[in-house]
Amino acid sequence: MNRLSSLPFVLASRWLPPIVSLLMGVLLFDATARAQSAPQTKPISVVTTTSMIADLARNIGGDRLRVTALMGEGVDPHTYKASASDMRTLADADLILYNGLHLEGRMADALVRLAARTSVVQVTDTIPEDRLREPPEFKGNYDPHVWFDVQLWCLVAERVRDALIARDPAGKDHYTAKARTYVATLHDLDAFAKEQIARLPKESRLLVTAHDAFGYFGRAYGIEVRAIQGISTDSEASLRDIRALVDMLVERKVPAVFVESSVPRKTIEALVEGCKARGHDVRIGGELFSDSMGKAGTPQGTYVGMVRHNVETIARALSPSESAPDSTKEGR
Repeated sequence: MNRLSSLPFVLASRWLPPIVSLLMGVLLFDATARAQSAPQTKPISVVTTTSMIADLARNIGGDRLRVTALMGEGVDPHTYKASASDMRTLADADLILYNGLHLEGRMADALVRLAARTSVVQVTDTIPEDRLREPPEFKGNYDPHVWFDVQLWCLVAERVRDALIARDPAGKDHYTAKARTYVATLHDLDAFAKEQIARLPKESRLLVTAHDAFGYFGRAYGIEVRAIQGISTDSEASLRDIRALVDMLVERKVPAVFVESSVPRKTIEALVEGCKARGHDVRIGGELFSDSMGKAGTPQGTYVGMVRHNVETIARALSPSESAPDSTKEGR
């Protein structure tokens, strides 16, 4: 073979490897791009403890997720104990989202065990500590009811977004866009709550409920909150606590107190009877949703609808111009 006839072979030998590498890179990039843009065939299984977190996941995840909430309408997470069926549901999940801050007190051990083999995320763990309430009656622990400060719930939304992206990187753009839209909705909700409570005279801004779930709400929206029980419904209300609240209601001529959907109403009814014995008529101003949302398919069955319902119920019942409703119909 002369030198001229061997030249094509030499050139091919020199340039073929770079060309092959370039072609392989282009093909790999194209395959990756098509995989990320291709429709998802199997939704990611997300299991949440509370209905509020489930609603958040659905708003951010959309049809990329199949979301299951363990605790439904009227369920008290403080005393909830996971069943054998719940444990199977949790074990089969791709991602578990829970509130933390001791809200799911009786499930804590189970969640720790599951974290050894499943992605388990505490959705409140990125909230700065200086924005968490630490009431003295809660023995050095933080108040877990962060969803009642809508601005804090925006931070939780971002935490859920990041958890979904970590579990499903191909959906990053989807989760980012959905979270941005939903957080904008939450900002509007926060403004609505501030506006409604600000319309009440300062002397009327006293919210009395069965248990202390509304501390963040009171701090965020400028209303004093008193409760018969502590932050956890595991605690017991004493006669001394009830008498002290009766004294306050009578002295300040508070027009209404509130029952909660996930807490028995007997202690609130004891307040009403105690005030009546002292010559002060206080009515049940309505039912508030505290540790769970309303019935699925209703406005109160969403986080935004639940908060709007609570705000409107409080503002209406504590307004000086509000005529007293029939207390036998309220809170049911």
